[in-house]
Amino acid sequence: MAKNKFHDGGGPTQRQLRVGELIRRTLSDVLNRGDIHDPELNRLSLTVGEVRTSPDLRVATAYVLPLGGQHQEDALELLHRNRAELRRAVSKQLTLKFSPELRFEIDDTFDKLDATRAMFDQPHVRQDLDE
Repeated sequence: MAKNKFHDGGGPTQRQLRVGELIRRTLSDVLNRGDIHDPELNRLSLTVGEVRTSPDLRVATAYVLPLGGQHQEDALELLHRNRAELRRAVSKQLTLKFSPELRFEIDDTFDKLDATRAMFDQPHVRQDLDE
């Protein structure tokens, strides 16, 4: 397999980033409008923080978080249960060669930010930063 001379493989390509953002916005709109025929899913308020796509754009992993961070496992179960309908709804609004398989993960970005802030608040770290 030939390597792309403009991309070293260290991170996502511009195309992956662009498609991921399109899927993120579309998925977020579908969930906010309540287009899915599942009252339990429609009752949830979900934030779609990021969507990462595989290099071939056939798999899209959406990082989601329920409002307030409550009932994360329930949210994942509901999204998993409705992923075929979500895939159809997203694909209907996008013009991609392939309809990507949707996978869902909990977005832990905010937890990482809190941990980083806590680390910077530690006295021995503050001492190093103030010097």
